[in-house]
Amino acid sequence: MPETTWWKHGIVYQIYPRSFQDWNGDGIGDLRGICERLDYLGWLGVHAIWISPIYPSPMADFGYDVADYCGIDPIFGTMEDFDRLVSQAHAKGLKVILDFVPNHTSDRHLWFVESRASRDSPKRDWYIWRDAKSDGSLPNNWLSNFGGPAWTWDQATGQYYYHAFLREQPDLNWRNPAVREAMHDVLRFWLRRGVDGFRVDVIWHLMKDPEFRDNPPNIGYQVGRPEIESLLQVHSTDQPDVHDVIAGMRRVIDEFDHRVLIGEIYLPIERLVAYYGSDLSGAHLPFNFQLIQTAWNAREIAALVHEYELALPEGGWPNWVLGNHDQPRIAARVGAAQARVAAMLLLTLRGTPTMYYGDEIGLGRVEIPPERVRDPWEINEPGLGLGRDPERTPMQWDASPSAGFTTGRPWLPLDPKHPACNVERLKQDPNSILSLYRRLIALRRDRRALDVGSYHTVAVEGQVFAYERRHRGERLMVALNLGHEPRRIPLPTDSTEGCVLLSTFLDRTGEAAAGEVGLRADEGLILELRRG
Repeated sequence: MPETTWWKHGIVYQIYPRSFQDWNGDGIGDLRGICERLDYLGWLGVHAIWISPIYPSPMADFGYDVADYCGIDPIFGTMEDFDRLVSQAHAKGLKVILDFVPNHTSDRHLWFVESRASRDSPKRDWYIWRDAKSDGSLPNNWLSNFGGPAWTWDQATGQYYYHAFLREQPDLNWRNPAVREAMHDVLRFWLRRGVDGFRVDVIWHLMKDPEFRDNPPNIGYQVGRPEIESLLQVHSTDQPDVHDVIAGMRRVIDEFDHRVLIGEIYLPIERLVAYYGSDLSGAHLPFNFQLIQTAWNAREIAALVHEYELALPEGGWPNWVLGNHDQPRIAARVGAAQARVAAMLLLTLRGTPTMYYGDEIGLGRVEIPPERVRDPWEINEPGLGLGRDPERTPMQWDASPSAGFTTGRPWLPLDPKHPACNVERLKQDPNSILSLYRRLIALRRDRRALDVGSYHTVAVEGQVFAYERRHRGERLMVALNLGHEPRRIPLPTDSTEGCVLLSTFLDRTGEAAAGEVGLRADEGLILELRRG
């Protein structure tokens, strides 16, 4: 792919539609609400929006239980609203990426209704049905990712069906060619409506062991962790033939010009990179969540970046993610001061960055009272701190009682600190984290070294991680202090002078450095290097 490919130099911004902007006052975000905020996204400078599921759904898992792949849930609006959103986004230079949920449907999807109607149903084999063992027990020991067995008994037909998540989310049988063709047609339906690509939900789950063997126990399992971690998912996920399935999706994507396929994959690096596919025939961007899972210190992050760069297949384009709708927010994980350093890390590493709505205003953990918990995982496995509601709370636009999100009652609570943490206020503060994000994005757009340049480690000293980005004659050094004490770090020996382009404190632009540069506690710097 050439350097000009939009998703190689673009910044993706994830929108959780229930929580971005409510247009009709029911307390739930919608498509017209997103349209109202497109100018903000243009001002921020991102290139593409990824919208979490908006399909018709009973909302057992808030849209990840799809009842119709070719429609819009009335909660979010109409198909006309969607078409208007795509048209307006494109007119403003923004790409639109949809969430695609092919591993499972809702149990109310007409396919599953027909599948469970009879063992002789033409759609019976569209899902995964198994007999009980001879002693009447479950087909195997596989567990649901949301707690409990992954098998539910269907009394009417006398078999179990498999669901990797909620019982309301039965898994499709991707070994059935008819399922593949039906899902390929879904992709074409949206591509023809103008979407620019898809983020594919739990793509590594699509194929299962054909023998349905038990998963082995995880001898390192710790009590108090999610039940799913008690077993190693070696037979229920990441099967070798999943890559043929992904290659089939990719062929559909390639029927259309300039589209992107992104895969959600929670796997170690050596397995993650396999999802680029043979001869890069898989996902353009297998999502790299390693920054979410790695300890926040210079040595481990530097080692991670080095390992990932080495593991990428030739021609494979990297990508980085700091947060999403399933993970605690970056400000909640590392604190407000380091959240600014994290922003610089995300937007200066080589590869496509994905931002999560609200991170740019420093939104942290929002406490959810027990009576307002909505996440089924928290409800199924209470007391383990697994709830994802805290990272799904409404976007904070202004200091009004409902933060400019709605005229009604927000579906999840607002951060009590929203009068001080909102877009309107932070836009007026030249030193705010929002101003930092905007400056970082503008610098990334302006400097090819940050956009598509090569990556080179400079130093890892204590809690300082420094690296270079190079493109032709341009050399930029990024120095990040992941600690809470001031530090000094030498410049590269062949570039003994530098000039500060940006500090995370937004106050040192133009400062000269000779031989070395000082970093304050919790500070990141971008310097332009030159020979002395």
